[in-house]
Amino acid sequence: MKAMILAAGLGTRLRPYTDNIPKALIKIGDIPLLEFAIKKLSRYGFNDIIVNIHHYPEMIINFLEKNKNFGINISISDERDMLLDTGGAIKKAASFFSEDEPFLLYNCDIVTDLNLLSLYNYHIQHNPLCTLAVSERDTSRYFIFDNNNALCGWWNKTTGEKKSVRWSDSEFKAMAFSGIQIISPKALKFFPDKKVFSVVEFYLLLAQNHKIEGFDHTGTKWNDVGKSDTYNLIQSICLSDYY
Repeated sequence: MKAMILAAGLGTRLRPYTDNIPKALIKIGDIPLLEFAIKKLSRYGFNDIIVNIHHYPEMIINFLEKNKNFGINISISDERDMLLDTGGAIKKAASFFSEDEPFLLYNCDIVTDLNLLSLYNYHIQHNPLCTLAVSERDTSRYFIFDNNNALCGWWNKTTGEKKSVRWSDSEFKAMAFSGIQIISPKALKFFPDKKVFSVVEFYLLLAQNHKIEGFDHTGTKWNDVGKSDTYNLIQSICLSDYY
């Protein structure tokens, strides 16, 4: 199975840790985040992976070469000329993905014990264009779903901004996005006509006429290591508990 690890970010929320190293190589204990992501994906059968790079790209390339790609097939999507945001990153790497098999997208700064096959199998059974891993937790921005888990909109709790893209007669629920998703290849033909765009923009565009579903994994362990306060808090965790 194929997957993409998002590792191109500047890691601004992790400064000064990322002043001289890419966020993907920041360590929890002795393990770089990129290594954790690769090993987690590989253990669930995602052995054909593409990694996007931008911030200190040679350090990531050298890290992968030194570890012989951890024994799996790893390709590089080079964004060193322009950081493309998540939506643009998927678009640039589109030729890597199979025409008939869904693929997984994983943010390298996420540490979780979510069973990736449960997420993948849910997507196969329900067959939406995309399935977003979400949970009930406090955050500043939410995806809005109806009681059938269909994406209906987006809400920025801090600014009050709301975007509604699908009407539903059922009650709505606000869920926090977990930075992990399954995407069907047929979704790729709906890319907007630009290089740089967010994945939120992409999903809200698709949800106007197609079903984008949420996969609720509330109750699992989940941490966003992309912020300095969170990073410092979880330095003592045992990553092996999260595979």
